Amino acid sequence: MADLIFKEESYKIVGACMEVHRELGMGFKEIVYKDALEIELKMLDFKYEREKAYKIEYKGKVLPRKFYADFVLFDSIIVEIKATPVIVNPFVYQTINYLKASGIKLGIIINFGEKSLTYKRVVF
Repeated sequence: MADLIFKEESYKIVGACMEVHRELGMGFKEIVYKDALEIELKMLDFKYEREKAYKIEYKGKVLPRKFYADFVLFDSIIVEIKATPVIVNPFVYQTINYLKASGIKLGIIINFGEKSLTYKRVVF
């Protein structure tokens, strides 16, 4: 079996998210978890960008709309925050599109909407 890409970084990210979930629990809107996660990332001195904009191209033309990744950590992982009952396939497809547009290889969908934190790694 192949090694996981960005294994250590992923472990650190999930750990930070678990701390947020441990403190807040489930039931808040996504923005609350994003704000809390940003505080946690700063406390841990992680390199990150929040709401990083990426252009989308179509047949060599840049479209007027951009997409905004919730977080980009360590310049190499897109983290998408959700607060829903379950991680569903459309979240995976959305993350794949973000990876395609950004050139980043790994996305992690973090879901704060369940009793225990859940996450899904998406590699493109």
